[in-house]
Amino acid sequence: MKLVTIDDIDAAARRIASDIVRTPLLAARWGDPDRPLWLKPENLQPIGAFKIRGAFNALGRLDPDVRARGVVAYSSGNHAQAVAYAAAAYGVAAHIVMPEDTPAIKVQATRDHGAQVVLCAAGQRETFAAELVQRTGGVLVPPFDHPDVIAGQGTIGLEIAQDLADVAAVLVPISGGGLASGVGTAIRALCPQAKIFGVEPELAADTAESLAAGHRVDWPVAQRNRTIADGLRATPSELTFAHLQRVLDDVITVTEDEIRSAVRELVHRAHLVAEPSGAVALAGYRKAATPQGPTAVIVSGGNIDVPLLREILSDDQ
Repeated sequence: MKLVTIDDIDAAARRIASDIVRTPLLAARWGDPDRPLWLKPENLQPIGAFKIRGAFNALGRLDPDVRARGVVAYSSGNHAQAVAYAAAAYGVAAHIVMPEDTPAIKVQATRDHGAQVVLCAAGQRETFAAELVQRTGGVLVPPFDHPDVIAGQGTIGLEIAQDLADVAAVLVPISGGGLASGVGTAIRALCPQAKIFGVEPELAADTAESLAAGHRVDWPVAQRNRTIADGLRATPSELTFAHLQRVLDDVITVTEDEIRSAVRELVHRAHLVAEPSGAVALAGYRKAATPQGPTAVIVSGGNIDVPLLREILSDDQ
């Protein structure tokens, strides 16, 4: 199996530079003095999440004649928006499969970018997408199980290394593992002194169990769907798991209350709106004794329904 390299990530950075926001590292002055906290706010991307990087790299790598047939994707929300947005930029059709329980804000945003959205029952995304590929002739752009997607997400790690060369720890949310695979690959190559931690909800901690076992452990969809972090309900593929085994030092698991607290902290202290999935890395920073020194936390997305944000913010009143 060929894994993504730093050269792949460098090429992706050049390819997508004009299509994404090069997000800053924000100094969070209220962090632990022994572990200075830096936030990488990917919620500031045009579609509100990091997924835009992998989508543009994947579409940009397609032969123009192939891309013109259109694209198909399946996603719980942020990858859906990213592919829809990138497809619109390239002027090609997009058909997106989304679970019926996807937050309404993500479904509507995907439609607003011009995509045709097909809703399905939980656990049926891949089946529906395969049918759409057959029917439309479009190219499948998976949410994480593709080297071009992984390389695109890895550009976040490239930027962290450029902006914080002495970083001691990097905390990355984990779901299907594309983000952690790409970021971990870049940090391993450019900042070998840094420790890399994946963070996932306790209610969807299949990656932590899999790494401990040395092989992928499949949690049932219903079990993973218990977490409020709807963007972290996927499970790593063979490709991403191989990357995670190589690049991660450990996985931190966080509770639902810890995730909610991190959402509130980002609103009140950083003035950033993050969805639960986007706040888990900060929850991991608060929970675990990571190494002393500059610490980068990826705020991976900010697409949260207003009623849920209101509910979470009311928890501390």
